[in-house]
Order: sequence, then structure tokens, then C-alpha cells
Amino acid sequence: MRRLLPIAIAVLLAACGSKPRQPDWLVNADSAQDRYERAYLSGRDRVATAEFTHLRTELASTAQPGLVARAELTRCAVQVASLDLAPCTGFEPLRRDASDVERAYADFLAGTLAPENAKLLPEHYRAVAGGQGGAAALKGIQDPLPRLIAAGVLLRTEKADPEVLQMAADTASEQGWRRAVMGWLGAQAMRAEKAGATEEAARLRRRMQLAAEER
Repeated sequence: MRRLLPIAIAVLLAACGSKPRQPDWLVNADSAQDRYERAYLSGRDRVATAEFTHLRTELASTAQPGLVARAELTRCAVQVASLDLAPCTGFEPLRRDASDVERAYADFLAGTLAPENAKLLPEHYRAVAGGQGGAAALKGIQDPLPRLIAAGVLLRTEKADPEVLQMAADTASEQGWRRAVMGWLGAQAMRAEKAGATEEAARLRRRMQLAAEER
């Protein structure tokens, strides 16, 4: 579920002729989703707030609860990727009108998905949802955002080993996603401190200071 809206394209336009013109709301929402994800992960809060409002407004124009639910799941997913593990409150009012796929994804993000429902998720998340922990569950995920989302779920469910934290921190760093970098370096630093590795913890804290510098 890296991109939520292309699924909607297939559903809404399947009955149309070849190469149908995409509705304006779909084009606008897809662009807003991409801009929102990048802005949020990079810590540009003003831009992220504006783009999310744009995304949700475009989807709400269809009066389809499932599409609006996907906007809220997008927000929850990038939060998990950045280790903001607050409840997905925006989705809950839409849950009863959402599909089984959307409810399964919400439960996956919350770390509460029943293993038998893993089949409802995109294939790259199924190993994580099925109970596989550690870095092995991430190595098959090539797209950086889904990799970070999966790593966040592993951490939330206490299945993240040090290699998971390293892979996630490296992924966020490679993309220059400041908020995600700070979150994953912070998780590494906390683990190092608990293990008594004070020099390693200090090194990670210095990297966090670099990431926190104003642009």
C-alpha cells in the first residue's frame, strides 16, 4: 500500500474504454499524497499540513468513505515510518464504512492484525504481519517508505532487532527524510544507552544534532 490511490483507479475506471481520462480529483489527490509524504517525512510541517488537507478534500469530494479512509491511513503510515506510534484516530470514525483491506491495513499499522488476515495486505508486508521478525522481514522490501513502515510495525510489536533499526536508519538517511532519521537514530541511541554503550549512544546523539540543524 505504498501508493493508495492507484488502487482506486483500477476500481473506478475498470468499466471504461481504453485510456480513459482520469478524473481531476484523482490526479490532484495522487500528487498531494506524494507531496504530503515527502514533506512529513522531512519534517516540513506547514507544507505537510497543507498537502494533507488538499489530499483529504479531494478524496472527500467523491463521498466515498473508503477513499477518505485511505487518506487517513496514509497519514498513519508515515507516522509509523517516523516512529510516531500514536493511535490512528483519524481512521476510526471511518472504520465501519471501510473495506476489509483498509481495516486490515489499519490493524497492521497498529500492530494488532490477526495473522490470518495478512493475506489482505500487499505482499511485501505479509511476512511482517504473519509474525516474521528481524531484518529478514525487511530485506525483500525495495521501496524505502514501505520498508520504514514495516520496520515501525516491527518495533511496535517488539520484533525489531538491532539490524532492523540500522536498516531503517540507513534508509531514512539515504532519502534525507529528517523526521524519520531523527526517529530511528533516537531508537538506536536509546537501545545503546540501555545496553551501557555510552560512546555509541553519544555518537548517535551527535548525528541527531546534525539532522536537527536548521535549513
